[in-house]
Amino acid sequence: MAATSSALGRMLDSDLWWSFKRSPITVASAVVALICVLGAVLAPLLAPHDPFDVATLNLIDAFKPPAWAAEGDATYPLGSDDQGRDVLSAIMYGARVSLLVGVCAVAFSLVVGVAVGLLAGYAGGAVDGLLMRIADIQLTFPSILIALLVDGVVRAALPPAVHDRIALFVVIFAIGISAWPQFARTVRGSTLVERNKEYVLAARVIGISQLRIMLTHVLPNVLGPVLVIATLGLSNAIISEATLSYLGVGVPQTQPSLGTLIRIGNDFLFSGEWWIAIFPGIALIVMVLSVNLLGDWLRDALNPRLR
Repeated sequence: MAATSSALGRMLDSDLWWSFKRSPITVASAVVALICVLGAVLAPLLAPHDPFDVATLNLIDAFKPPAWAAEGDATYPLGSDDQGRDVLSAIMYGARVSLLVGVCAVAFSLVVGVAVGLLAGYAGGAVDGLLMRIADIQLTFPSILIALLVDGVVRAALPPAVHDRIALFVVIFAIGISAWPQFARTVRGSTLVERNKEYVLAARVIGISQLRIMLTHVLPNVLGPVLVIATLGLSNAIISEATLSYLGVGVPQTQPSLGTLIRIGNDFLFSGEWWIAIFPGIALIVMVLSVNLLGDWLRDALNPRLR
């Protein structure tokens, strides 16, 4: 308990916390991001309806406008879609899938990118040249194109039934594998600086293994920029997942994300049922914008030259 109180006290006295509370935009972004995360994680408890419970759906309730409209129903605060599903509940459940894919994809790309960048920067020479040329080649292709390529290859290699079962993992892998070069190049640059410093040279002199030096000495000192890239990469991953789902190659229909909801609503956008597409789109924009603003603040807070 005392250790926890001490850690909390150090955090509240840190420059990072001072920078955070001095920025109203950052505080507002953090609150909005927290609301989005809690709404998604606690969707089974907070959502007015379960949009995936077929027994509760009623086609008579389809295309209900938002509650404040003339023909609106308070049971459906943001209206209902073509199947009678509550749009608000669908957004909360869809945000769970979008956040899950985004977080897992960023975590995957972070692990791969940090490992490659750390090895390239510390080893140098031919290893550095080979790994960085691979990263440069991948950076010439748009990330969404790489994700589409990976998904297409998996669809062609596996039967449809098998692909549907692992579709979520395929999307996570496709988005994650397209983003690792940014982490690798950043970590590699920081590692090139750190590997020639006195504490690394001292560790070599006393006989510490190269792997241990990389993991326990160099790695902790190169993670600052990685946190910034991971925060900004989360919003990119969410957008990539929404794009793939909008194109129909993302998560399966049984696990609709915000991109799937927008694609479904797009079919009815010009027939008067605008709320089916507009509200999931607004939710996606708010989520991504709040994460981006937090990433911008974190970049400035961790770089004294940008304060």
